[in-house]
Amino acid sequence: MEYRQLGKTGKKVSVIGLGCEHLDKKPYPQIKETIDAALEYEVNMIDVFMPGKEIRENIAKAIGNRRDKVMIQGHIGASDVNQQYDISRDLPTVTKFFEDLLRIFGYIDFGMLFFIDTEENYRDVFDTGFAAYAEHLKKQGDIKHIGFSSHNPEMAIKAINTGLPEMFMFSVNPAFDMLPSSEYVFDHFETGFGTDLFKGVDPKRAELYKLCELKQIGITVMKTFGAGKLISKEHTPFNKPMTIPQCIHYALSRPAVACILPGCQKAKEVHETMRYFETGDTERDYTEVLSSGINDFKGSCVYCSHCQPCPSEIDIAAVNKLLDIACLDKDNIPPMIKSHYGNLTHKGDECIQCGNCEKRCPFDVPIIKNMSEASIVLGVV
Repeated sequence: MEYRQLGKTGKKVSVIGLGCEHLDKKPYPQIKETIDAALEYEVNMIDVFMPGKEIRENIAKAIGNRRDKVMIQGHIGASDVNQQYDISRDLPTVTKFFEDLLRIFGYIDFGMLFFIDTEENYRDVFDTGFAAYAEHLKKQGDIKHIGFSSHNPEMAIKAINTGLPEMFMFSVNPAFDMLPSSEYVFDHFETGFGTDLFKGVDPKRAELYKLCELKQIGITVMKTFGAGKLISKEHTPFNKPMTIPQCIHYALSRPAVACILPGCQKAKEVHETMRYFETGDTERDYTEVLSSGINDFKGSCVYCSHCQPCPSEIDIAAVNKLLDIACLDKDNIPPMIKSHYGNLTHKGDECIQCGNCEKRCPFDVPIIKNMSEASIVLGVV
């Protein structure tokens, strides 16, 4: 297993965790075999969004005395009124379901403000006592960190800018990244992804990833496989389906992403997902799919490292990523970003302009120009 820092929480999470949604309504032996398989791979991040009492208790039972080995991502506002999953902002209802989650797991590592996808969702969380309830839970020690979940980049940016969340869960995959912000991802689950919408990475989503890196807001990932459509020959929006390693590697290549949370429902699916660690660069390479002719990434670095090796040993993807973040506001670049650049072993000003990187880049990124710009914008004076 590999581990990454989850933003500014101070916690290191496994880059592959476990989303438990698809374990709901499954028999306990199946739940236990899936949890056991994940923990055997030293997964330490588990999402429990489901508000149903039985599934929560079965997950806790399967974890058993290993509670200190895992971190639970639990959601504030997920309710099960009349056995119907729903979003609630009614504080008595919210409290009832979250206190039951606390009863079952003892404490929650990441208390997630559930489902902030619209302006109404945002107001119902931040303009009421809902957010204050989360702060109260943290003060009491019932939750260790405050996060939120969203599928909308504009609402995610707005929530992050309140200064309250330390991390959040977001839907990350190439198809979603290429949908314009005006499109709601759930509208495309049943109808499919219209490739006529794809124009390259949506600027708002690119801005969101950079903002998270800038503010040290860690991202945990849902919908890594686009509800299975990206890896399906029948439903993929691309010229051919992506593979599981390609989808995982794409998500883990986004700025600020720390962990993906695939919804495995059998031990076999856990094993298939963990095969990612056995793959090399060739099997993980997603650029052929992205450059298959139905979209335009020209000029945009997707941090795939096809440009390597560099004769000056510059980590070109790292320099491009820091430059992208700095370009959000060149007049107010945080010292942390300049510090990260300063700590690189080899910097942009060491570029010898050989051009080998640009010949290898699938997306025509002006790498030589970027290296020069990085030395000016990020250079430590």
